[in-house]
Amino acid sequence: MKIHYFANEDWEESYVKEKLGDADITFHTGPLSAFPDLRDDSAEALCIFIDSKVGEAEMARFPALKLIATRSTGFDHIDLAAAKARGIAVATVPFYGENTVAEFAFALLLALSRRIIDARELVRKTGTFSQDGLRGFDLAGKTLGVVGCGHIGVHMIRMARGFGMNVLGFDMHQDEGAARSLGFSYAALPDLFAQSDIVSLHVPYNPHTHHLLNRETFAQMKKGAYLINTSRGAVVETDALVEALKNGILAGAALDVLEEEGDLTDETQLLSAPHPKEEELKTVLEEHYLIDHPRVIVTPHIAFNTDEAVRRILDTTVDNLKAFAGGKPENLVESR
Repeated sequence: MKIHYFANEDWEESYVKEKLGDADITFHTGPLSAFPDLRDDSAEALCIFIDSKVGEAEMARFPALKLIATRSTGFDHIDLAAAKARGIAVATVPFYGENTVAEFAFALLLALSRRIIDARELVRKTGTFSQDGLRGFDLAGKTLGVVGCGHIGVHMIRMARGFGMNVLGFDMHQDEGAARSLGFSYAALPDLFAQSDIVSLHVPYNPHTHHLLNRETFAQMKKGAYLINTSRGAVVETDALVEALKNGILAGAALDVLEEEGDLTDETQLLSAPHPKEEELKTVLEEHYLIDHPRVIVTPHIAFNTDEAVRRILDTTVDNLKAFAGGKPENLVESR
C-alpha cells in the first residue's frame, strides 16, 4: 500500500518507518495544504493530522485512494460524504489521551481559579511580589458542569471530585453506574448551565454540537461562571462568547481551541484573498479580542500534546495502516 504521510514533526519519520517496516511511504513535513501541487495516481492512503483539510478536491488528486488515516479522534476536517461516495475508508485514533486532555483542562481550571498566569506575568514584568489583583477562588464546594461524559469527561469528573467539587454531567448516553461510583449527577443542559460555577466542554464536533454554546445557551448560565473548552472551537459561537464576557455572564474563560484558529495562523492569506469571507474575518477579529482579554486564557490547541499521548497516537495510527493493508481494518468511522 502506497502511503503519503503528512508529519507535524521531523522525528515522526524514523519512528513510523521503524514500525511500518518496508511500507511504501513518502513523508512530507506540514499539512496537505502546504503541497497544493502534489498528485499521485497510485497512492492508496493518506496519513494526516487535524490541520489537513481533506475534501472532494483533495481526494481527486489521489484517484486510487482507499484510506484516510487521521492521527486524531475527531474527523471534522475530513469530508465524510465525499469519502463515502469515492469508497474511501476513514480511520481515526479513538482513544489516546483520555487522561491527557482532562489533565490539561483541569490545569486550565486551576490557572483560572488561582490567577496563575497573571501572577507569573506580574513577577516577570515588574520583578515585584505584590498580591494586588491576584485573589482567586477555591474549587472545593464549587459546582463543575461537564458537558460530555465520555472517556475524557469522566477523567475530568474524577479529578474534580478529588478537589471536593460538586459535579453535574450531561451526556446523550447516561451511565448511572459511573455516576454512582464517581459521585456526580446527570442534568439537562439548561439545569447544568444554571447551576454550574464552571462549565467544561468535552464533546466531539458534529452538526449536533455546532455552536452548542450560543446566545440562547449563554443566557441560561449562572452569572459569573467560567468556561473551559478543550474540545473543538466551533462548539462555541465566538460572537456569543464575546458578548457573554462583555455583559458579565461569564467571569472568564480558558480556551485551547478557537473557531477559526487556522485563520489566525495565516491572517495574511485571509485578508488578501480575492473574496474574503466576512463572517470568518469577523470571527478572527473577535478571537483577537479573546486573546487580549485579561480574564481569558488562550492556548494553541495543545491539550493532547504530551510525549506519551503523541506516541500512543502514532502507535494506533500505524496499527490502523497495518490492519487496513492486511484486509482487517480497525477504528473506521463507519464502524462506530
